[in-house]
Amino acid sequence: MNIGVYPGSFDPLTSGHMDVLRRAAALMDRVVVGVLINTSKTPFFSIEERIAFIKEAIDAEGIKNAEATHFDGLLVAFAQKVGARHIVRGLRAVMDFEYEFSISSMNKRLAPGIDTVYFMAEPEHSYLSASIVREVGGFGGSIDGLVPDVNKSKIIERLS
Repeated sequence: MNIGVYPGSFDPLTSGHMDVLRRAAALMDRVVVGVLINTSKTPFFSIEERIAFIKEAIDAEGIKNAEATHFDGLLVAFAQKVGARHIVRGLRAVMDFEYEFSISSMNKRLAPGIDTVYFMAEPEHSYLSASIVREVGGFGGSIDGLVPDVNKSKIIERLS
């Protein structure tokens, strides 16, 4: 079975994240969205909220071969645990590539049987990040189109 792991903090889930997930799900038998528990960061949304956002968006989109869970520790260990052969990542700009290249190289060293698959951001998502959503929404700006519609009201409520 062709399984991919799509890791990230998803704080919150954005329309760009969903675009990558849709495209990965179209190519793979199963995609496991792994929300990283990163003890060196203080997320705005709880792990439970972030997983709920992802599950709601997956259901609303009708993506049957995707699921959401959390993990901590090494990404490749999580990928091996779920039987993944691919790590799914999105690229927005050249600076993303430089960072992703170094991470991918280390992951390949740790787990040679797991490949990283990159999806280039669609132009309408090339500037989008979770931190931009938090900032715009936190100052009362419109986040229409920046996050999945199914999550928007809950995100606005928390940001305001």
